[in-house]
Amino acid sequence: MVQLVDSSTLKKDVVEGVDLMVIRELTGGIYFGKPRGYGTNQIGNEIGFNTEVYAAYEVDRIARIAFQTARKRNGKLCSVDKANALEASMFWRKRIIAISAEYPDVELSHMYVDNVAMQLLLKCMQFDTIVTNNIFGDILSDEASMITGSIGMLPSASLAASGPGLFEPIHGSAPDIAGQDKANPLATILSAAMLLKYGLGEKKAADRVELAVLNALDMGLRTHDIYSLGNKLVGCKEMGEQVLKCLDAKTPT
Repeated sequence: MVQLVDSSTLKKDVVEGVDLMVIRELTGGIYFGKPRGYGTNQIGNEIGFNTEVYAAYEVDRIARIAFQTARKRNGKLCSVDKANALEASMFWRKRIIAISAEYPDVELSHMYVDNVAMQLLLKCMQFDTIVTNNIFGDILSDEASMITGSIGMLPSASLAASGPGLFEPIHGSAPDIAGQDKANPLATILSAAMLLKYGLGEKKAADRVELAVLNALDMGLRTHDIYSLGNKLVGCKEMGEQVLKCLDAKTPT
């Protein structure tokens, strides 16, 4: 969002015009792999261990979602892995390449996760749609959120194999500011727009919601997490009310 360029900690020429989506596999990988637990190694040292493991169907499912999403965007998909060091990532890349044959119209590239972590700060404009595993996606999506200056700006979705999925802000709760009218409601509102666009196929309705958010930002309204000099500091309630007014105005898209 050009309206939030000044809210980012990155330079204007790095973030201006950025529009990227991170697609994270959410039910497999190291967070769920077995064996896991605590034990003792062969020389008697206490250890903790987890297993990064993926089955073909798990990679294939998220790959198809990623390719289909890239088709709706700019037709570019970057698969992120650590195939130079991890067998699970080598397998991930093998399956991504196999599924890519079903989507010849989507440009596929591959990048190691450590390089992506750097490139998101150096040249984030190069990315359109990113697909990656559970743990890498967990980290990179939070890093990418700061391109806008705040994690309070980004919507997200957990998509099932069928049905609309669960759409929610990328952030969790913020009990430290509960009841203080400080929370940024825009990620929640934009999650509704994402539901309309990607879950229900209602692109026109989604565009109206997104435009209402942009119009509110164009008015100079900012919650404390995205505030910069020259804008108007507002609370969660006022920001939400102003977005609703912009939506009711039915500004043409």
